Amino acid sequence: MHKRILGKNGLEVSAIGFGCMGLSFAYGPAIDRREAIKLLRAAVERGVTLFDTAECYGPFVNEELVGEALAPMRDRVVIATKFGFRNGDTRLGTDSRPENIRAVADASLKRLKTDRIDLFYQHRVDKTVPIEDVAGTVKALIAAGKVKHFGLSEASAQTIRRAHAVQPVTAVQSEYSLWWREPETKIFATLEELGVGFVPFSPLGRGFLTGAIDDKTPFAANDFRNGTPRFTPQALKANQALIDALEGIARRKGATKAQLALAWLIAQKPWIAPIPGTTKLHRLEENLGAAAVSLTAADLGEIEAALAGIAVEGDRYPASSQAMVDK
Repeated sequence: MHKRILGKNGLEVSAIGFGCMGLSFAYGPAIDRREAIKLLRAAVERGVTLFDTAECYGPFVNEELVGEALAPMRDRVVIATKFGFRNGDTRLGTDSRPENIRAVADASLKRLKTDRIDLFYQHRVDKTVPIEDVAGTVKALIAAGKVKHFGLSEASAQTIRRAHAVQPVTAVQSEYSLWWREPETKIFATLEELGVGFVPFSPLGRGFLTGAIDDKTPFAANDFRNGTPRFTPQALKANQALIDALEGIARRKGATKAQLALAWLIAQKPWIAPIPGTTKLHRLEENLGAAAVSLTAADLGEIEAALAGIAVEGDRYPASSQAMVDK
């Protein structure tokens, strides 16, 4: 597995990481715990070093799972987790008060069975707490040895700059994929200027870019895509044009559509490390195969041209979640 460096402090990670959320939260029923542990350890054996979790995934159970799975190989991996919701519950709103950040750090360390958090993200910007106070609190946690690197999620360029002035930001995590490209115009110039890495979540469009989802695909009752505008049958039907446009390019490159989508992300910048998630070993291996798909300038131009006339239908979040995105 190729490696990438996030931030100016030299955090080295695998070019493709593992988003752990779906193992226990958000995409329907959690998979069997033993199978999840086996899958995470299989990822490590295949060269994955970046694993992403959060206290609110569950809440709490995803961190416990990741901690148990990775404890025997702790020094071989980078564990990223997040703070920023009241009582670890996204429904209760944001909470980045310094006392809460400190409490979350201590609780996460226990659940993760570790003595340090490699990358500690503010999960969503808290408009009631100055970002300077957030960055200063994480700076103190870094000085205490509890945290190694500071990150932000779904943060605006202005917020990134203000935070970075207090404590250097190693990575920003936001949604980014072939069907959501706003970071290119909103934050990429700032990240490049400041030397901040970028970790795209939902790099496969929450499964859509694999080509395995269409307007007739049923989702489990507790799958959050049921309430996402981009996943209504009408939007899925309209957005099939995106998949159709990628089909021929992927076939010509000897890649799956998922591999093409991930390879495209990796080709955008040398400081990008996407974190696709999966519950299946064969999908993990498929995702990791994207690192071997080389896209030339001509390939990238062909993808750009194929997508140029396609307007993606549907918001990526319901209104309540969209309100928490820092603009």
